[in-house]
Amino acid sequence: MSDKKIYQFYSELEDFKPKIWRRFQVSDDITVAEFGYIVMTMYEMMASHLLAIEHERPFFTPSGRLSKRMELLCRYDIPNDFKDPFEDLKSWNSEDATKTKLSTLEIETPSRLLVWYDFGDDWRVILKLEKVFEVEELPNVELPRVLEGKGYGIVEDCGGIWGLYDLAQAFKEKEGETYEELSEWLGVEDFDITAFDINDMNFRLTKIPQIYKKIYEDKISPTKKSIELIERKYLKK
Repeated sequence: MSDKKIYQFYSELEDFKPKIWRRFQVSDDITVAEFGYIVMTMYEMMASHLLAIEHERPFFTPSGRLSKRMELLCRYDIPNDFKDPFEDLKSWNSEDATKTKLSTLEIETPSRLLVWYDFGDDWRVILKLEKVFEVEELPNVELPRVLEGKGYGIVEDCGGIWGLYDLAQAFKEKEGETYEELSEWLGVEDFDITAFDINDMNFRLTKIPQIYKKIYEDKISPTKKSIELIERKYLKK
């Protein structure tokens, strides 16, 4: 019998309301980096910035009381040729995300993972493990897969959470100078921050994480076809 497992996570984009969230399943035999690419895909991150994954657990005070803050167990980075401007924030026990299997993290409730993308705009996705299945319990399941979710995700280089709030509000009003500027910048007249197409997302999960792996690990620039896929040009055909 196989000892492989399937992890089910609940995740949400930190600090944004209404919540942008996903419930999804992955195999435990992927690397921490591959897990990060999956999360990036689900939240519309386009692999143009640095990425880190953190493993955290609840923090207990010296008296044994449970604190609201989390304690960092380990940070996982993807080796790159760029100097991290937040180098001083790295944990002393930072490890290589491309060489660490998700199964080795020994994730358990109430521990959590955090995917941190673009250290300037500071996008953070919080992930909590909900269930663990033996492979035999869910036969013939194509992974990764999204079970449910709500909300679009991030918009690259918009200025972080507050920029996303401004962008969502501008497209809701659909008038004014800010709307005109953002509409021209994005190249669209309509943008719905609450939109989420589960079928399209599950299709993207079969393609996009592999593209991101080539970008981050193999240092291979995406092809024109890959860029069109990331930008959803297939929906316009």
